[in-house]
Amino acid sequence: MSTSVATHPTETLAAWESTFNQLADLLLDNLQAGEHLSIELAGEQSHFMRLNAGKVRQTGLVTDASINIRLIANQRTAYAGFPFTGDLAVDSAVALEQLQQLRQDLPQLPEDPYIVLPENYGSSREAYPGQLLAPDQVSAALLPAVQGVDFTGIYASGPIVRANRNSAGQQHWFATETFVLDYSLIAPSEKAVKATLAGQTWDQTAYTDKIQQSITQLKMLDRPVKVIEPGQYRTYFAPAATAELIGMLSWGGVSEASMQQGGSALAKLREGKSLSSHLTLKENFSLGLVPRFNSLGEVAPEEVPLLVDGQLVNTLVNARTAKEYQVKSNAASAHEGMRSPEVLPGTLSTADILAQLGTGLYLSNLHYLNWSDRTGGRITGMTRYACFWVEQGEIIAPIKDLRFDDSLYEFLGAKLENLTDTQEFIPCVDTYGARSLGGSRMPGLLVNDFTFTL
Repeated sequence: MSTSVATHPTETLAAWESTFNQLADLLLDNLQAGEHLSIELAGEQSHFMRLNAGKVRQTGLVTDASINIRLIANQRTAYAGFPFTGDLAVDSAVALEQLQQLRQDLPQLPEDPYIVLPENYGSSREAYPGQLLAPDQVSAALLPAVQGVDFTGIYASGPIVRANRNSAGQQHWFATETFVLDYSLIAPSEKAVKATLAGQTWDQTAYTDKIQQSITQLKMLDRPVKVIEPGQYRTYFAPAATAELIGMLSWGGVSEASMQQGGSALAKLREGKSLSSHLTLKENFSLGLVPRFNSLGEVAPEEVPLLVDGQLVNTLVNARTAKEYQVKSNAASAHEGMRSPEVLPGTLSTADILAQLGTGLYLSNLHYLNWSDRTGGRITGMTRYACFWVEQGEIIAPIKDLRFDDSLYEFLGAKLENLTDTQEFIPCVDTYGARSLGGSRMPGLLVNDFTFTL
C-alpha cells in the first residue's frame, strides 16, 4: 500500500476512471482470436487516524489501487493482479506484460468444465458522494467527547472504488465516500465496551450520543463480575451480536453450491422445516453500500429475499453454480456469501428491551463464531465486551465470558420471541490490505432459552 499526499477525492476518482477505461481499452484491443478477458479495479483514497488513551497516535493519507485481470481461452482461466498507479504509461506497460504472461500460463492449466465466459449484462455507473470530515477536522470532532475515559480506536474515511470491464463490451463503475469509526472504551478493570459508527455523512450529535451510551455501559462494567453457570437463559442480542450470528449464514448457509453439495446449514429448510415467522432476511443493494455487480460483471436485483417469514425463498447463486447445477443465477459473489444483508425489524421497542428480557443475559457483542455442526445448523462462539446479567428488567452486573452452542433452528426458530423495531448499520471494519466495503442492517433479537455450555 502506497502513501501519498492526496488530491481532492473528486479529482482523484475522475482521473482514475479515465485512466482505467483507457487501460481497459488497450488490453481489450490486444486480445487474440478465441481469448476472453475481464478487468477489475479496486481502489481507495483514505484518511486513517489511530487513537489511544483519548489521544491521536497516528494519522495519514493513503492512496492505493490494484487491477485484476482474468484471461480465458480453450476452456482454461488464468489470473493476474498488479498495482494501479493511475499513470497510463506505467500501468499500460505492466498490464501488457501481465497479459502476455497469462497467455504463456494458460496451456499448462487444466480445463474447467464449468467455465463461465464474459458476457454483456449491461453497463452501470453509480456514485454516492458523502459529507465527510476533512482530515484536519477529525481530531477536533472526536476528542472532546472522550476526555476522561480510556478511548482507543481507528477512524477511516474517504472514497472507495470498484470497476469492471470485459471483452463482451460491459462496463461498470461504483464509487462511494464513507467513514468508519471502530472504537473501544476501556474500564479501570480492563474490561471494554466496543462500538462502531459509520456512514456517508458525519453527524456530530449522533457521535456524541453514541459515546455517551458507551460511557454509560462502561460505568456498569466496574461492578463485581457475576459468574453464570452453563445452561439455558433468556437472552437479548444487540444488533452487533445479531450481525455476527446472521453473518454465519455466509459460511455455507445461503450458498446454492453449498446447498447442492450437502453442506448448507439451511438444508433442512428445503426439506420442509421453517424458522420463526418473525424473521425476514434479504440482500438489499438499494442501500448503496456495495456494488450490485460481482466479479463476473453480473448485476444483482436491487433486493434478493432469502428468508421471508421464516421460509427459505432464495439462495445466492453465481453464474458458475448456475451452469453446474442448471439453476438460475442471481449474480451472487464468487463464494455466494451475503454482500449487503438486512434483517427486517420487529415490534420490540428499544425502551422496552430490558423489561421484556426480564431476567437473563444482555449481549452486546460476540466473537470467535464457528459451526459446531454445520448441517445441523449449530453455531458456537463466545460473548465479548459489554455483556450483562439482568434481573427483573434491571442490569445487575457484567458477566464473565461465556461459550455458547445452539442451533439456528432453535434461536432463529421457535425460541425467537421478537426483534427490535429499529435497526443499526453494522459496518465491515476490515482493513487487511484495503478498506472493506459494506456492512449489514440489523435489529436486536430477543431469544428464549439460549444455550451456554461453558
